[in-house]
Amino acid sequence: MADLLRVHHLSIEYASPRGVVKAVDQVSFSIGQGEIFGLAGESGCGKSTTAFGICRLLRHPAQITGGSVQLAGMELTALSDEEFDRLRWSKISIVLQSAMNNLNPVIKIRDQLVDAILAHEPVAGQEAYQRAAHLMRLVDLPVDRLDSYPHELSGGMRQRVVIAMAMALKPNLVIMDEPTTALDVVVQNGIIRKILELQKEFGFSILFITHDLPLMLEMCDRIGIMYAGKLVEVTAKEQILRGPRHPYTQGLLNSFPSLSGPKQRLAGIPGNPPDLIRPPAGCRFYPRCSQAVPQCQTQQPAFIQDEQGEIACHLYSEEGLSREQASAARE
Repeated sequence: MADLLRVHHLSIEYASPRGVVKAVDQVSFSIGQGEIFGLAGESGCGKSTTAFGICRLLRHPAQITGGSVQLAGMELTALSDEEFDRLRWSKISIVLQSAMNNLNPVIKIRDQLVDAILAHEPVAGQEAYQRAAHLMRLVDLPVDRLDSYPHELSGGMRQRVVIAMAMALKPNLVIMDEPTTALDVVVQNGIIRKILELQKEFGFSILFITHDLPLMLEMCDRIGIMYAGKLVEVTAKEQILRGPRHPYTQGLLNSFPSLSGPKQRLAGIPGNPPDLIRPPAGCRFYPRCSQAVPQCQTQQPAFIQDEQGEIACHLYSEEGLSREQASAARE
């Protein structure tokens, strides 16, 4: 599978009165053509900041301080704002987590969809309207809702409008940042099914961001786990279903109830994420990790690749324990 998106050693920082916040630190991953790639982790781990960096939506005091972002071989960090604006929506689009905050409350849905089309393609107004009507049908909304204002729609309907807007110019990559947040489980299920249906029909790639690991396991091909600004594991969803390897991934999975099998007490993850202004010298997860080894306190684990994926953990590095010792430690 050819790579559509390549993120290499991306670093993003925020300036603050207390110092520099290293929100995204040397993050690398790729997304193939037609692939759904998930990015999971606790709130504040850097998922959304990574997405905003890729889409060039960062606002002061945030800035990209290093790394590369390539879309179909094009270096996005080197483009001017005007050049990137021509790519936005046509090659790369984003669905944010709060539809009400992303739609203009005083403009009808029709005008917002039509304006998005006319801003990027030289088509007649009537053709743009017909395309807007087609987009509404794609996301299973009545065409007459084009004449509604955002506040006249339910939360699920507004989210479908935002998805329709993201699909307006048939982009190659759609970034979805918590697209079902604050929706009830029935509406959430409908949104997810519609996303998968559209992805299968049009073949675009998806970067799907959430803290809900079970939801991600339902829809993604591969999953990256972020903790405190760093990627700690990237693997196929089947590997996580068989048994996650990184202690943090294990903790995330154990924090959610199972929909099948015997009832179990949820374990959770003790403690809190580190201060990203002064992160630990070694592994950022070691203060909360029940499987930490001496190297964790002083050495950052290297991101290594093996037959099961990529992982940054001393339990799987040459400097740390052997595989047999790691297995014994987990037991």
